[in-house]
Amino acid sequence: MKNIERFRKQYSWVSSLLILCFVIVIYSWALQGLRVDFALLKNSLPYIQDFVSRLFPPNLQVLDIAIKALIETVQMSLWGTTIGAILSLPIAIASARNIAPPGLQVLANLLQNAVRSVPSIVLGLLFVAATGLGAPAGTLALSIYTIGYLGKFYQEAIEAVDPHTIESLRVIGASRIQIAQYGILPQVMPLGLGYTLWMFEYNIRAASVLGVVGAGGIGFQLKSYIDGFEYTKATTMMLVLLVVVTVIDALSSELRHRLDSL
Repeated sequence: MKNIERFRKQYSWVSSLLILCFVIVIYSWALQGLRVDFALLKNSLPYIQDFVSRLFPPNLQVLDIAIKALIETVQMSLWGTTIGAILSLPIAIASARNIAPPGLQVLANLLQNAVRSVPSIVLGLLFVAATGLGAPAGTLALSIYTIGYLGKFYQEAIEAVDPHTIESLRVIGASRIQIAQYGILPQVMPLGLGYTLWMFEYNIRAASVLGVVGAGGIGFQLKSYIDGFEYTKATTMMLVLLVVVTVIDALSSELRHRLDSL
């Protein structure tokens, strides 16, 4: 046994070398599948420069339209994130290994995986067909999209709860609701709120993508200008979105930092 342990320590570099070789093989395989034409990429630089030059200078005459569309995007994200967060919580509880029965875990995890496997664009198209063009379709699409991710994040947070706390509550005869209220919720709340803030920030970007299929928000205006070759107006939309996303990112990061310190 000692000889085996000594051999492992002496030749530990062999395992590291094998892992490195495996990683190189995997990435080489993936690159081969991409069929990248490096000569074409080299010759495409003038076309990229031409397209970028058409984006400037930004046309500030549409700034008022950009701000109105951005407000609609934030409203969609706020409601979409809130509805998705509320619906995610029971799914997360049902899928957590440390509190839910195995059969319920399988069903809840299957539901999460099913939601995450549907692209946001498809959800946008679905609700545009159901409710028509505009913000309601985008809000509903973001709600369902949020469930797939916040459900998983909440589940991970619940499973990270100190098991001794749950066991102590079970020993004194606490019900499942009492265990959730006094043992799980105080530990999960700061982390869960941090995840929710991150999802709200992310949904603002996702809402701009949903606008491409007519689901309202700044993405709808952005696509309209690009389709009409009004690139300088599209640049104004992107710059306004950049400013707001940067501000929200800074605010949410500060809030998450404060929640982590609780």
